[in-house]
Amino acid sequence: MIVHAFLRWVETARAADRAKAASVLARAYARARIAPDDRRAAEMAMIFLLDDPAPQVRLGLAEALADSEDAPRAVVLPLAEDQPEIAAHILLCSPVLTDADLVDIAARGGEATRMLIAHRAFVSRPVSAALAEVGDRPDLLALLENEGAAISRRSLTRIADRFGHDAEIRALLLDREDLPSDARHALVEKIGSALAGFGLIQAAVGSSRVERITREACDVATIGMVADVASGEMPVLVEHLRLAGRLTPVFLMHALCTGRAEFFAVSIANLSGQAERRVRSILSDGREAAVRALYETTGLGRDISALFAEATMLLRREAKGGDGLLSVSERLLSRARGAEGASCRSMLEMVERLAIAEQRQTARSYALIATREAA
Repeated sequence: MIVHAFLRWVETARAADRAKAASVLARAYARARIAPDDRRAAEMAMIFLLDDPAPQVRLGLAEALADSEDAPRAVVLPLAEDQPEIAAHILLCSPVLTDADLVDIAARGGEATRMLIAHRAFVSRPVSAALAEVGDRPDLLALLENEGAAISRRSLTRIADRFGHDAEIRALLLDREDLPSDARHALVEKIGSALAGFGLIQAAVGSSRVERITREACDVATIGMVADVASGEMPVLVEHLRLAGRLTPVFLMHALCTGRAEFFAVSIANLSGQAERRVRSILSDGREAAVRALYETTGLGRDISALFAEATMLLRREAKGGDGLLSVSERLLSRARGAEGASCRSMLEMVERLAIAEQRQTARSYALIATREAA
């Protein structure tokens, strides 16, 4: 009876009074202060108030019901799609909204709606996946910055595909330890492309040299990244690199000389089509002729396969306890300096740059030790 009287009063009350009354009614419902027999009538009254032309009335409902687990869905769902300042309370907090509700609202709503969903204290994987598909840049920035958001590896890859060109999103993705390796590599490539396309750099260095430097920088970054890739994920990364045309002889030699044995073996197995166990056996114990034959099944020419076989033998000796004075790249360079052919020369240029970089790092380490001992 009280609710009936309330509805009659609403018809003539001022907007400010209606808003205050709506808030009181909703709070009483949320806090279970309405008798069980009157709760259904109270729900009907709140549903009726959803049609009130004054936004402050609906705002009063939203504020009162936002945190309630018992709020009627028939009231919560319309409020979630009301004006942004009204919907914000529900979208940010309401425990009544299910994952399916949030996915549907994100798909139908605008940027403000998706932004609010991305800021929820907890965002489930299905909801994150929906935002990854339909969200715009601000929504995805909010999602990636939200520590309460559970984002699957597939969704991270999707975000990288859609917005990897954006520096802020790219930085947030690269900071994540759960970013898949193939997506990480794709972002590294986007960084290289962005630098290569910078007009000032092209003017100062020249487009051809910029392309080479960028390519080498991306290779170095990828080789460094490989060290942290789990064994189970390695085949996925290798296949990604193969499809992207990145498993070049120069890149593979770089991996070999820097001791990325796991990555190198999986790459050779991928390119040769042979079983990984057989490839590992040949690389670790096979005769030099067998090693060369394995490399040639990947499409390498005889001159290039000879360099790879020589590097493999040097690595074996290194693993068994080499002299420790020269790196693999330095020893390979000294043995193969007279190699003929443009492909060999290009590869040896890379090996030389690698050897110089290793020497510089050794010199830095030596200087650091000497400085500490002097202190």
